[in-house]
Amino acid sequence: MDAFYASVERLDDPALEGKPVIVGGSSRRGVVSAASYEARTFGVHSAMPIFQARRLCPHGIFLPVRMQRYAEVSRVVMHCLGEFSPLVEQVSVDEAYVDLTGTRGLFGPPEEAARAIKRRIREATSLSCSIGLSTSKLIAKIASDMDKPDGLTVIPPGEVRVFLDTLPIGKVPGIGKKSEEELSKLGVARIGDLSRFKPEYLAGRFGAFGERLLAISRGEDRSPVVPYTAPKSISGEVTLEEDTMDPSVIRSLLLAQSDRVARRLRKQGFRGKTVTLKLKTGDFTSITRSSTLERPVQLAGAIYEEAVKLLEAERLKQRVRLVGVGVGKLEPADESGQLPLFDEKGTREEKMERAERAMDEIVDRFGRGALKRGSQLE
Repeated sequence: MDAFYASVERLDDPALEGKPVIVGGSSRRGVVSAASYEARTFGVHSAMPIFQARRLCPHGIFLPVRMQRYAEVSRVVMHCLGEFSPLVEQVSVDEAYVDLTGTRGLFGPPEEAARAIKRRIREATSLSCSIGLSTSKLIAKIASDMDKPDGLTVIPPGEVRVFLDTLPIGKVPGIGKKSEEELSKLGVARIGDLSRFKPEYLAGRFGAFGERLLAISRGEDRSPVVPYTAPKSISGEVTLEEDTMDPSVIRSLLLAQSDRVARRLRKQGFRGKTVTLKLKTGDFTSITRSSTLERPVQLAGAIYEEAVKLLEAERLKQRVRLVGVGVGKLEPADESGQLPLFDEKGTREEKMERAERAMDEIVDRFGRGALKRGSQLE
């Protein structure tokens, strides 16, 4: 989808049409989640700190994230895609892969089907999307970014190698600035430049990443379109209004995020064995610490307890601007084992789980602000 969050905001408020819309919060503390194309002309982009976006585009319209609304529109989009193929792999709220194999009899050649998808999404949501069409997920993904907004880029089988040879290395998904810099030192600016190196050299210098580069340069990507992939982790984070080193403030935020993560775990039917603490300091340095538990957890109290241990082991030298908690190594809750029948701890956990599920029902019915722990009240 094109500038999805900003486009949904315009959909709900037509007065925003043609104006630089920046989604990510009205305060200076957050980061940009999405920017309309008008805002991008001023250099604003996603993941940019809000204060920087305000400097670049002082007349921009800054709006808070409304994730529930975006998810609502996303469901409509994914339903539209499902009308064209049973193989739809959603990778984010605004992006998906569709396997059109075997649909020619229903929707015509792939390019014709792609145009029909664009029309169907606009009809259902009044929003535009950009589509990349090719022989693999990798090439289709790259192609989808070539002609935004409202574009359709087709890379036929016979043109894949030519397309890749001239492609700037930074356009490849997964190649970040650091990797781009390392490759630049070798004189690699485009994918085609990799052909100058022997496979053994790239594999020896970059390891598995070097092998992936070779596969990309050949246009090799055999990954199938998978309709559903279980999440590897579930996390939550919050950006503070003011940087802090106050342990009590950080612990309070950890508790709130532990509650949030625990609710999502229960809602999606998972438990996890790894708890991760994420902190970001005032200079945007990220600190990530993890620990693995003996038994998988789903309760906010257990997640919070482990996150606090990680916090206490970390000697903070700078004020913190972001606090987050995550749970990984997920497994289905019904496969995580029963609590010991005569274990006093098991009995306590059963009671806590019933209590937290009751809290879930209240939050689902009345909203997140309807319920707070006593320790979170000022």
